[in-house]
Amino acid sequence: MGYFRILAAIPGFFLSSWFLMLLWGVIADRLNLGVTLSYVNAMLVNITLWLAIAPLAAVGSKRGCSG
Repeated sequence: MGYFRILAAIPGFFLSSWFLMLLWGVIADRLNLGVTLSYVNAMLVNITLWLAIAPLAAVGSKRGCSG
C-alpha cells in the first residue's frame, strides 16, 4: 500500500510547487527580496521542505498523535 501512497503524492508535489511559485511574489515583497522564483526552483524548494518534514510526519503517525 505504500507504493500507492507515493503515487498519490506526485500530483500534490507538482501542485504545491506551482502554488509556491505563484505565492513567492507576495513572500518576496514582504521580505524585501527582489528575487523571482521559477517553477524549477520552486520544485527544488518544495522537495527540500518535503524531505525535511516527511520524517516528522512519519514519527507523528507512528506514535498515533491524537492530540
